[in-house]
Amino acid sequence: MERRDFLLDVSRFAALCAVVPNVWRVTARPRLADDPFTLGVASGDPTPSGGVLWTRIAPRPLELDGGMDGQRVVVPWELAADDAFTKIVKQGSATAAPELGYSVHVDVDGLSADRWYFYRFSAGGATSKVGRFRTSPGRAATTPLRLAVASCQHYETGLYTAYTHMAREELDLVTHLGDYIYEYGAMPGHVRSHNSFELRTLDDYRRRYALYKSDPALQAAHARCPWIVTWDDHEVDNNYAGSIGENLMESEEQMRARRAAGYQAWWENQPVRVPRVRSWSDLNVTRTIEWGSLARVLMMDCRQYRSDQACDDGNRVVPCGDWADPSRTMLGPAQERWITGELRSSAARWQVLANPVMLAPYDSLAGDQQRVSMDQWSGYPAARTRLLDAIAQSAPNRTVVLTGDIHSNWVNELRTDFRRAERPSIAAEFVGTSISSGGDGSDASVLATAEARAENPHVKWQQNRRGYMRCTVEADVWTTEYRTVAYVSRPDAPVETPTRWQVTRGRAGIEHV
Repeated sequence: MERRDFLLDVSRFAALCAVVPNVWRVTARPRLADDPFTLGVASGDPTPSGGVLWTRIAPRPLELDGGMDGQRVVVPWELAADDAFTKIVKQGSATAAPELGYSVHVDVDGLSADRWYFYRFSAGGATSKVGRFRTSPGRAATTPLRLAVASCQHYETGLYTAYTHMAREELDLVTHLGDYIYEYGAMPGHVRSHNSFELRTLDDYRRRYALYKSDPALQAAHARCPWIVTWDDHEVDNNYAGSIGENLMESEEQMRARRAAGYQAWWENQPVRVPRVRSWSDLNVTRTIEWGSLARVLMMDCRQYRSDQACDDGNRVVPCGDWADPSRTMLGPAQERWITGELRSSAARWQVLANPVMLAPYDSLAGDQQRVSMDQWSGYPAARTRLLDAIAQSAPNRTVVLTGDIHSNWVNELRTDFRRAERPSIAAEFVGTSISSGGDGSDASVLATAEARAENPHVKWQQNRRGYMRCTVEADVWTTEYRTVAYVSRPDAPVETPTRWQVTRGRAGIEHV
């Protein structure tokens, strides 16, 4: 075991020694009856000199403890310049322990910028599949970026056909914007079935991640290239806000315990580099991902710090209740300051906000009154104005917002005031549909009527199929292609590109190409 990896394990497990017996009893050559790499491999959070390599040891993944029976296992890893592993660049070992769900996070450093590598793990006489990883370009480089965007992969409501197609793309990076799992209990009549009742405990969340990560298409997409990941609500509880859950019968203390379980399981199952915490219920996942001087990506958290939804949530006619109260926040004061500072200080060609819930409003009511979603940014109008003002002041027409959550595709021009159509666009928002949530979907659009188009002139296109977005980012042009499948209720749907949109740096608006 290298000294760096040993010290990393020491920092993780030292605090457990007082309460967990035999914490240092590590098995270098464990006896595992089954393949320990059933959940695949992944990489993420690349830098010019490294990134995070991930796996999780689980020979029987849907069982309690993953079938590990409390063993602590040394997991050797290798990173090579070629897929045959004839040119090993880095290698070492990490410890998979029950306290962290037998997850392995290797933070590799000392690599060359802007190049591809290959990695694999071994344990119990087995070797994992090979994953591809690439470092980001050096600080001054404007190397083009090929980026896919995904979200919302409810296991029960559809197959992960979109990931099968994504895994065949030539991509540098995947951004996942949340709802990686769903916390609901099993419901009859769906394509596939969840493996438990609604999630409450750490073991519940761990086994749900195991179910989702056992999907071959998801594993293939993870192995294809590094991912950068944030969360939305279903990683804990539908539409939760801070410490307030969907079910008002749960106390704030119960929700914080549930949130801690959900957050820990999320960390255990994602290839992320985030700050250490004293309590899992306060895990900070906001971070900056640089792609040379081409793009700065801000990974946002729209759940942990937000005020409760106004007007009892749902879609509401506004104004209502405390909806317009300027003290209400989506991001919390600290995250707002962080984003404002990053936008102000960044010299990157493009500023990218990885944003879980839709920023632009959609008014579903004709006439002078407005009816908007309380769970999206439309439910937090003062907070949205603060964010849009920060973009307008520091990064107008070089900011792209990537959004998930809503299970449909949208192309939105962002303005500082949506009530005044004459205001110029200051940024573009591309909203990606779900991987599987919501079932097959359709070609229906909310813009089908003249009234809807008149109420929402900033919405340029909308559609309800499943799939992902594929973005090509160059120094002066950003192109987003919507990649969709016609069905997820049965296998082998072909992928289509129904539309393509382009943003030119420094020019207001979004163009259909």
